[in-house]
Amino acid sequence: EYGHIFAYVREKLPVIDEKGIYLSSHCHNDLGLAVANSLAAVQNGCRQIECTINGIGERAGNASLEELVMAMRTRKDYFAKYQTRIDAKKIYPLSRMVSNFTGLAVQRNKAIVGQNAFAHESGIHQDGMLKDRSTYEIMDPLDVGIPESKLVLGKHSGRHAFRDRLNQLGYQPDDDLLQRSFTAFKLLADKKKDVYDEDIEAILDEQIGKTRVLWELDRFQVTSSSGDTAMAMVAIKDSTGEHRMEAATGDGPIDAIYSAIQLATGVTVTLEDYSTRGVTSGKDAQGEVSVKIRHHDRTVRGRGLSTDVIEAAAKAYLAAINRIKVASDSAEKSDEEVVEQP
Repeated sequence: EYGHIFAYVREKLPVIDEKGIYLSSHCHNDLGLAVANSLAAVQNGCRQIECTINGIGERAGNASLEELVMAMRTRKDYFAKYQTRIDAKKIYPLSRMVSNFTGLAVQRNKAIVGQNAFAHESGIHQDGMLKDRSTYEIMDPLDVGIPESKLVLGKHSGRHAFRDRLNQLGYQPDDDLLQRSFTAFKLLADKKKDVYDEDIEAILDEQIGKTRVLWELDRFQVTSSSGDTAMAMVAIKDSTGEHRMEAATGDGPIDAIYSAIQLATGVTVTLEDYSTRGVTSGKDAQGEVSVKIRHHDRTVRGRGLSTDVIEAAAKAYLAAINRIKVASDSAEKSDEEVVEQP
């Protein structure tokens, strides 16, 4: 139906083809058909697709760039005459970057870039994969920039090995980002035996997403038991090195530690969204927490990473508050610099 709309318009307005006028498609994913409709539009004369990385967008999202590109590349029997001129090997790193900047995690089963997109758990699938990858995979992970090898690093791995793995994962960090990420890697390597690619990517994403740090978590203590009110103490350090310590109670450890952080920073916000996921498997896996908070009319997201999920939650909340405060300070500074014209 959607494709026929483009065919009908071209039929009734021959000037479109005569003058080489581009028709554009803009689809939302309310019924999960944004990519399918966009491809139908291409087959019927559309030459521009409005899409987004990871399919993010209003309501259920927009047509996903990575799915469109790879559908056209893998199904050349239908799309051989169409070119996107997109370097597909940049898709995976770009997906990670967008996820980091927006604070919107990529769902595990997301086509092309999800963590499970090229995972095979079924014994039959694994046997087939060992014999011939094309049995169950219509594309190579390398085609979208996902490294094929899974190099495991540990506490004895040096800076050179760490940088080399980042390069293989598609990242080219500057010296400052490399040093901050390597420091975080060494701290993690002391806590868990093996550090996987997913751990390294999560570390780098966290460091990339850090805004100007006004406060950082120094230490915390939480006491919680079933049926009792949770208590939390947090100590934070500001950009001048000064420490602040506050304690609070709450309905559970997360509520308590978030209340304590608000007291310590003096910033009151509303928590609108909270999610957590395991970066890898195993009891020593890192937990990644993502939060969305609101302060007046401004909404921001923050991420935190740790093998302790409560610490990850505290880091995420503090990261979001940092962003709120930096944005508020910048807005106030801009207002002060406005000069009234005569």
